[in-house]
Amino acid sequence: SQRGARHPKKGRGVLCKSVRVKYAFIDQHRREFRLSSMCRVLKVHRSGYYAWKACPKSERTLADETLLIDIRQSFEDSHGIYGSPRIHRDLREAGTRCGVKRVARLMSQAQLKSVRGYKRPRHKAGKPAIAAPNRLEQQFTFAAPDQAWVTDITYIRTYEGWLYLAVVIDLYSRAVIGWSMKPTMATELALDALMMAVWRRKPKQPVIIHSDQGSQFGSDDFTRWCNDNRLTPSMSRRGNCYDNAVAESFFSNLKKERIKRKIYPTREEAKSEIFEYIEVFYNRTRRHSYLNQLSPMAFENLQTGS
Repeated sequence: SQRGARHPKKGRGVLCKSVRVKYAFIDQHRREFRLSSMCRVLKVHRSGYYAWKACPKSERTLADETLLIDIRQSFEDSHGIYGSPRIHRDLREAGTRCGVKRVARLMSQAQLKSVRGYKRPRHKAGKPAIAAPNRLEQQFTFAAPDQAWVTDITYIRTYEGWLYLAVVIDLYSRAVIGWSMKPTMATELALDALMMAVWRRKPKQPVIIHSDQGSQFGSDDFTRWCNDNRLTPSMSRRGNCYDNAVAESFFSNLKKERIKRKIYPTREEAKSEIFEYIEVFYNRTRRHSYLNQLSPMAFENLQTGS
């Protein structure tokens, strides 16, 4: 018939496809062509079509759907950080046998893309006006409080713009003894954090204050303030992040445990959550492996007997 004659031309593109693709083509054109004509042209059996119609999903497809549930769970548990290699390892450790390429394919189809983080804010590279010698030399263990502090600056993203956080950490207990948050990364940011640390601790002897070679820490104002308050500046070698590893570790924990790569609606909301992390959780509650699983404040209280 005329209807049957038109069918082979339209179905020519699926002649070499899989059986299931042919069944889907037949189902899509049932109202346009005879079932028997399409089955004959595409070289499939009507019984096979009816069986596909009753259960159109293959065992592989059903298995993929089940696997995708586990993939989504691993992805969400990582807060969207893990890509297919790490999720594949999660699945294998949980006893699920699958290939990393299969995981990558399913993630791509489900549009699950690992979070890469946001770009660092751009700053002009500047040398400090006064570069202090490295008095710390990667010595991170001290037997008493207020012998050596480290300070550093990081950034947090908000929809109002960047929020910069400066902290001062006592290497004795890893406690954050001073901090400051401002919308700009100026010398006042570093000084305010240091002022809080001096006001809280009231050190009775000179204290090493170690930083990187950021311009904020090498400014005349910063150096003069340190001299007036019996603080001895110390600076990392340029490009050596290991010299300030304790401060870097704190920032890493803050971002993994609380910020989790989110973008805060406002700077005030970011300040509130970071304040709670430092003063309520990190200093007083969070167990620290370096301190034999005690919090910084619990460690200091235990040593002083208070």
